Amino acid sequence: MGHSVALAYEFFSWRAVLDILLISAGLFFLYRTLLRLGTWKIMAGILLALVMFILANALNLRGIEWIYQNLSHVAVLGLIVIFQPELRKVLEKAVSVPPHRPRDHDTQLQSMIAESLIKLAQERCGAILVFPGKEPITDKISGGYQLNAMPSVPLILSIFDPNSPGHDGAVIIEGSKLTQFGVRLPMSQSTRLSEEFGTRHHAAMGLVEQTDSLALVVSEERGRVSIFTNAEMRPARDTEDITKAIVEHQQEMGFFRRDNAPKIRKRTLVQIAASFIIAVVFWSTLIVSQREVVERVLPVNIDYTSPAEDLVLVGDKATEIKLHLTGPKSDIDNLAINPPSVKIDLSRMAKGSQTIIITSENMRLPKGVTLLDTAPQQLKLTLAAVVEKTVAITPQIIGKLPGNLKIKKITVTPETVLVTTPVSRDERASDEVLTTPIYLESISTDSKLFCKVIARPSIQPVAKRWPDVEVFIELKQ
Repeated sequence: MGHSVALAYEFFSWRAVLDILLISAGLFFLYRTLLRLGTWKIMAGILLALVMFILANALNLRGIEWIYQNLSHVAVLGLIVIFQPELRKVLEKAVSVPPHRPRDHDTQLQSMIAESLIKLAQERCGAILVFPGKEPITDKISGGYQLNAMPSVPLILSIFDPNSPGHDGAVIIEGSKLTQFGVRLPMSQSTRLSEEFGTRHHAAMGLVEQTDSLALVVSEERGRVSIFTNAEMRPARDTEDITKAIVEHQQEMGFFRRDNAPKIRKRTLVQIAASFIIAVVFWSTLIVSQREVVERVLPVNIDYTSPAEDLVLVGDKATEIKLHLTGPKSDIDNLAINPPSVKIDLSRMAKGSQTIIITSENMRLPKGVTLLDTAPQQLKLTLAAVVEKTVAITPQIIGKLPGNLKIKKITVTPETVLVTTPVSRDERASDEVLTTPIYLESISTDSKLFCKVIARPSIQPVAKRWPDVEVFIELKQ
């Protein structure tokens, strides 16, 4: 009951509401962009993978979780590469500002353009007219000629006359003028159109997939006019249908004021509601799964603090211990990524053998995480008294000299080092301090070598740092 109340309180907090609203807005914006760009096959696969991850997280499926955790970084880089054009488009759309356009209620211009397209269709002359939206199309189009002329039926018919040099390109209409003609449009990269449609149709689809433009295409083979907008194509029945499409596009882009207040389409409301529902389900599933209480065994390292100055830790010591923990899944997952360490304080231990029982006081665990057991449950440690002693540094010679060469003399500098070592030692050799290995096979002349010091862990230099050792080897025949 208490868990449900806590979950409900967190769900209705202002942070949760803001979180859900932002996720909803992101989903809606991403949906509208990808819908127009025609990349739903890849997006559907990503959504399926996300659903599988959420289910695996909720059902605690270890194998799937391991795969997602180890491939997530590579997947993010892959998505950035795959969706680079789409991400760029999302960012451009987020900061796009509608250009300033003249606002006019008269639809005479739109009707005249519609009439021109119908005449071109009747004469079987191919044509493309483009009405840009809020998003710039300069980087999407290429070629063409500057025109900057007032539109008229004769002018449009002459531009798309088969004998005109620019009849294969598109005409750009901005505001109330024809600004360019003979423009090349980007070809569609999707499979929305079948191969039966020609280059004009695929070029128009390519532009409306990448921008919020309106494109009107006349097919010379079919003698029909097609309307392209929002990555969709639909046939135009008559001049009224074409005029309506142009007016609605310009109204939506804010080119002139509508007589009535702007209305939200039913389809848009459904998309907003679906985005909100998905965001709520995603957020709730994530929170519930993260609040799930789980048990896990984690291997962690053991950190030993320095003992008193006159003592040293002798014998074998454990370096790792396994913790059996229970707590919220999110906290346990964080501990698996950044495991704690078990700290053993030797500074308060006296000389002799002692048994240390591992408890939660030896580590720092998040609030809500409980230590159930450890393996091993206790550590046996021995501290011995130490004495300062001067020990000779012995060079560690390995192998044989090449040919008939022999060692004449080995000089070690420094010859000795002052160390602290346990008082009671069974073998004198255990106090030996060696250099790092010197391999004779690579020596053919008198050589001066610089080596490090190697010693047992219980033997420590009084100077807190081992000296660098110089070994000079003299040879003879």
